[in-house]
Amino acid sequence: MPETNAYSLVDSGNGRKLERFGPYLLSRPCSQAVWKPQLPNSEWNQADAIFSREPTSSWRQRERLPDHWCLETADLTFKIAPTDFGHLGLFPEQRPFWDWIRQRLLANPASHPAPRVLNLFAYSGGATLAAASAGASVCHLDASKGMVTWARENAALNQLERAPIRWIVEDVKKFLKRERQRNSRYEGIILDPPSFGRGAKGEVFKIEEEIVPLLDDCRQLLSDHPLFLLFSCHTPGFSPLVMHHLLQQALEGVDGTLEKGEMALTDPTTPHIFAVPSGAYASWEATL
Repeated sequence: MPETNAYSLVDSGNGRKLERFGPYLLSRPCSQAVWKPQLPNSEWNQADAIFSREPTSSWRQRERLPDHWCLETADLTFKIAPTDFGHLGLFPEQRPFWDWIRQRLLANPASHPAPRVLNLFAYSGGATLAAASAGASVCHLDASKGMVTWARENAALNQLERAPIRWIVEDVKKFLKRERQRNSRYEGIILDPPSFGRGAKGEVFKIEEEIVPLLDDCRQLLSDHPLFLLFSCHTPGFSPLVMHHLLQQALEGVDGTLEKGEMALTDPTTPHIFAVPSGAYASWEATL
């Protein structure tokens, strides 16, 4: 039986994914899942809610879901809430990164008493919470005031409301410009930029136009004793090789190890279910 407050990938196929978010079984679109489902229709029909984008984006529910509930995964607790976009406040494919961040902060302490970590496009704060729980001083930035509020609620759920976290609602380009002017520096930088977005005052962000100067800004904000830079995204066409090339150019001349890979939605409790491709990443970590 699945844990009632955990996450699991139950099945995927026919352009959809079936997931359990705590006690609720949810079916959502997934364009990458072009294969056939492995479970029969009778299992899919048990979904408590189905999100569809046709003819308009909406949830269809067997019984009304609560406005929100809590879920535990990767040693963190999250507030889960269905949104009009089909999101729930958690991208489970990011979970391996949270352990990666913790391990590098704990195994490679910077000369600064508390390693400083910058989390850009920080969403509901999974990476922020992972870094803070490992003793880092974190700057959490997102252009959405609502998402920053949501992330702060997640911090409270994890008893991290008193942790050294700066909560910033701001356009990323403007913020990074000010950080350079202030000579701010960070031992770790995390970014998961969207394909397209708008800043707090309507500023437009297009990843294909902004990613090179954005990574250059991140390079300038790394301290003299950096630990890591983690770059991920869900943009079609941004393959692991593309991500690797971008990060290699941005960090030219900085000693360390580069890795690249595909993000995949999977779960150890359902190893027989096909993993779902969910974007790409490239990472850099300092040479020991």
